[in-house]
Amino acid sequence: MALPALNFDHAIYGTGDLEATRKAAQKLGFVVTPRGRHKGWGTGNYCVMFEQDYLEFLGMVDPAGESNGLDKFLASGGDGLLAITFGITDSALVAEQLRGRGLNPHGPHALSRLLELPEGDIEPRFALTRLPPEEMPAINGFLVEHLTPELLRRPTWVRHPNAAVGIQSVTVAVENPEETARAYEKLVGISAVTPTDDTWAVHVGKQVILFVTADDAAGLYSDDGTARGLPTICGITLKSSDLDQTYAALKANKIPAERLPGGVIRVDREDAVGAVMDFVRA
Repeated sequence: MALPALNFDHAIYGTGDLEATRKAAQKLGFVVTPRGRHKGWGTGNYCVMFEQDYLEFLGMVDPAGESNGLDKFLASGGDGLLAITFGITDSALVAEQLRGRGLNPHGPHALSRLLELPEGDIEPRFALTRLPPEEMPAINGFLVEHLTPELLRRPTWVRHPNAAVGIQSVTVAVENPEETARAYEKLVGISAVTPTDDTWAVHVGKQVILFVTADDAAGLYSDDGTARGLPTICGITLKSSDLDQTYAALKANKIPAERLPGGVIRVDREDAVGAVMDFVRA
């Protein structure tokens, strides 16, 4: 059976204070979309949109509503990167392909959110397909089909003062990087799962998920970011069209960014919603 066509869709942050996180994202130099509210759930979000992918900041807007696991995530260690999602374009076809490859998809399940625009709410709609945790391990992930993609992006939403243009990679600390990465071979193909020393990479579209040990995460980020336990998504790397502009935007907002060898600008987790945020040249 053919491999499903997948892309890296978005990374989701969990936050205990949605409005404070919106302000933090703006201080990092991002344009933040208007607030969204998930229909049927107690959660809402703000997003940072790029041309091909995006960041989602997820928090509670109705404490009496369904948290969909957000409460447990926050209780385990506070704000941070909660999940990684893959994009698809035909949920029914992908489900058939996944079953043909010995996987066990559930769905699609309908989801929509009310996006609060000045001229009135609009309703982007999605279809979510989930796999058992052992078939998409360590990232709390799912597959998403955008049913109304034209509603998600406006030109003013994808031009950011910090020059960020997209996601390059995410780093996930796990007990066994090889075992975790190889679990993705049925989903992305054997050739898309590659080792480098003790690090294992899963390529999804043009982006990469790096699975590392806690020790390697500590070496990469000065601390391993695993206070909530393993697995944990401990870092994200964003692409910048102009690193000087990125650095200037961060410094203008008094973000203690650091220039590292190899053309990396780093913001530590305390100033980046609970996960290290690196910027590299696009």
